[in-house]
Amino acid sequence: MIRFLLDGQPVSMEVGAQETVLELIRSRLARHGTKEGCAEGDCGACTVLLGEAKDGRVEWRAVNSCILFAPMLDGKALMTVESLADGDDLAPVQREMMERHGSQCGFCTPGFVMSLQGRAMTALGTAGREVADVLSGNLCRCTGYGPILAAGEAAKPSVPEDKGVFDALNALDKGEGGTNWFAPDSADALAALLLVRPDARIVAGATDVGLWVTKQLRDLGTIVFIGDIPDLRGIEETEAGLTLGACVRYSDAWDALTRLHPEMGELVRRIAGTQIRNSGTIGGNIANGSPIGDMPPALIALGARLTLRKGDARREIALEDFFLEYGKQDLAPGEFVERLFIPHPAPATLVQITKLSKRFDSDISAVCGALAVTLEQGVVQQARLAFGGMADVPKRAAQAEAAMTGLLWSEETVEAAICALSLDFTPMDDVRGTSAYRMEVAGNLLRRMWIASDAPEESLSVLEKGLSHG
Repeated sequence: MIRFLLDGQPVSMEVGAQETVLELIRSRLARHGTKEGCAEGDCGACTVLLGEAKDGRVEWRAVNSCILFAPMLDGKALMTVESLADGDDLAPVQREMMERHGSQCGFCTPGFVMSLQGRAMTALGTAGREVADVLSGNLCRCTGYGPILAAGEAAKPSVPEDKGVFDALNALDKGEGGTNWFAPDSADALAALLLVRPDARIVAGATDVGLWVTKQLRDLGTIVFIGDIPDLRGIEETEAGLTLGACVRYSDAWDALTRLHPEMGELVRRIAGTQIRNSGTIGGNIANGSPIGDMPPALIALGARLTLRKGDARREIALEDFFLEYGKQDLAPGEFVERLFIPHPAPATLVQITKLSKRFDSDISAVCGALAVTLEQGVVQQARLAFGGMADVPKRAAQAEAAMTGLLWSEETVEAAICALSLDFTPMDDVRGTSAYRMEVAGNLLRRMWIASDAPEESLSVLEKGLSHG
């Protein structure tokens, strides 16, 4: 049983553990404006807004309903495209889309409208962001982006009056769970549950696991939904560094990661689109162990450490030691990722984080390289060179690091390290890039760091063009 608000009115429903919100909206609520375009969280045609009571207000966020499981609606407010117009009186974003001819075939239009509505309501991940960034998770196959962007610019953001929704959310009793699914309300409750059900599937944001259902038609068995556990969503910034709870969403962490280092903030901008950043969690991306996940290489390069918990016992490990081999992490049955600590980069540390992909927005990396080189009087004191897409796990380039450490930061040192990369990696060929391409761009990323630190700006510009056309 779940309980949620639909246009401010309470709804109670029995739902299946693997039923998607899109199925619920279209089949059970009979709201057909929300579309299924890709069933994998890529096109944005299924975008809806979810609201949660937070800090005395309703925090809205745009999400992909096609890969969100119905139990994840529990205790929230739902808004679909049918929620906007009052009869013939269109909402401002709808009116701007109509007047600026922002719709062509119309299939993607409801998703664009909901993303723009989120921006108009200053929803999560939109404040201070360009319209194009807010719409990075929406695709128009008719290529009508110009009028859509213009409509977004014309609809000015404001903070909505949501007191009625806020009060209704606070008065809403959450459901009691259901067949084959649980939703513990604390980390302690989660730890106790996993001791009893160590084989249960943990789901935080479902941005990857959702595809196992919609694309692979897998039966996930018993599911434990953890994305709403308050003590796994904490963010703490100190002089030592940044601590993030495992269920902190990318959009929530974006500003704090930017303050940790601007390169981290730019990387978050390139991770998927707004809807995925609004659902996907830092800990989920790590626990999933994908060799092409964008965040792990950057976290490894900065020396991040994980806290793992089983029952009342905790252990701390370096993030790079967590990834054992493809599909296997250092995680015992009943154990879960509780939090992550990222230290501030040491003084005189050069940091460069680069994602290379065929599309700028909402695409999977061919290579993600994160390089952190600490210098003292021009000598490399420490090098942490981490890559995704180069091996079966996110991995440091140990041989290349050894070829640099203790030597003068110079072109010769960098070229020696580039040669050593072949001892660290034997990349695979796939649709995102050949092995030769991956090796070449990995070396070029290190070469670019050297040029950026020492050479004239025009030299860097030439290399940037080479990377962009690689």
